[in-house]
Amino acid sequence: MCHYKSYSYLFIFFLIINLVPRTTIPAEISSPLKPDTAYTAKKSEPVTHEVEFSIIVTPPYHCKLLKVWVPVPQSDTAQKIEDSLFSTFPKNVEPQISSEPIYGNRFACFEFHEPHGAQIITHRFQAKVWNLNWQLEPETVTTVSNWPDQFAPYLTPQSIEDQQQFQQVLKQIGNASEKKSSGLMQAMNWIDQNLTYDHINASLQADANHALSKRRGHCSDYHGLCATMGRAMGYPTRVTYGLALYPKNSPSHCKMEAFLPPYGWVSYDISETQKLVKSIQSSSDLTPQQKQNFIPAARQRLRSGFRENSWLLLTKGTDYELAPPAAKPVRIVRTAYVEADGVALPEPDPANINQREFSWMTSHRYTADRPFKKPFKDLSTLNRD
Repeated sequence: MCHYKSYSYLFIFFLIINLVPRTTIPAEISSPLKPDTAYTAKKSEPVTHEVEFSIIVTPPYHCKLLKVWVPVPQSDTAQKIEDSLFSTFPKNVEPQISSEPIYGNRFACFEFHEPHGAQIITHRFQAKVWNLNWQLEPETVTTVSNWPDQFAPYLTPQSIEDQQQFQQVLKQIGNASEKKSSGLMQAMNWIDQNLTYDHINASLQADANHALSKRRGHCSDYHGLCATMGRAMGYPTRVTYGLALYPKNSPSHCKMEAFLPPYGWVSYDISETQKLVKSIQSSSDLTPQQKQNFIPAARQRLRSGFRENSWLLLTKGTDYELAPPAAKPVRIVRTAYVEADGVALPEPDPANINQREFSWMTSHRYTADRPFKKPFKDLSTLNRD
């Protein structure tokens, strides 16, 4: 009789287990806890871009040594770089190419001794870039209590000046995440609801303090703040900088990545999603029903992780020594870092309509092997009517 009851209980137990809905994670997206893990996203729609990117630097009068560090894009599972060639004008200078040890960012460093007039550095290369779709489901993200030591650079938050305000925001996010989705998703929601995109009042340095105090900024401020919030919650994060591979005034663009097991590094673009949603809301060409369809689709694409085939990764991470070292560590590098006699030249922002003078500037030309859609402009990429 006792054996009969035992078998009955086992039968009921296995029946319940098999009736409970379960989310199955494909084996191909399972990622080990290593920061150098390759992207696990689904790749699609590759585009090959011929890139010609120039940096024009005007050194100060009587400058003895002009040094320019240019990020060198690297091949990985999301992009393939070929036929890389540097040239300079009017002085012929060969670069020293090396990698910094923390994030593995690679730089070409040029030294112009006693330069007279503007110096031009041109980088020509071919880049094959894929769309990346992680199709992340927040409820499947694994919690990690003790991250391996290799993740330390990705878990140290930026020093926050107004800790009281920062902790209040984290508390708001924590209260929201208890009932809805993960804390990181709620951090992105908070930034979307509380920050205003502004190229004039921006730090250009992925500065969480600027974003928190001013409640405005451009892409780097959005993602610098979100990365710091994520780290405070225990998520490894990193700011990523790259090139938009189509004509625009400011060619650089910033995103954020978070390491979310079992998916590994997942890319997010909060600022471009916010701009896309606002353009949908203000459009006079869309019906209310179309807006009702497109807006959730745009936000869902953000939450599930996405990176487009018209954006090329250049650098990862914040607060590191350049290779070879500059006069001091850098916060981030967008398209170049420039020093004249050991003093950093001001960072240009050609998208700032109030900025008229630049110590250096970029010029760029891209040729794609086929037409491609810009996912933060073209609503057809949202796959909704």
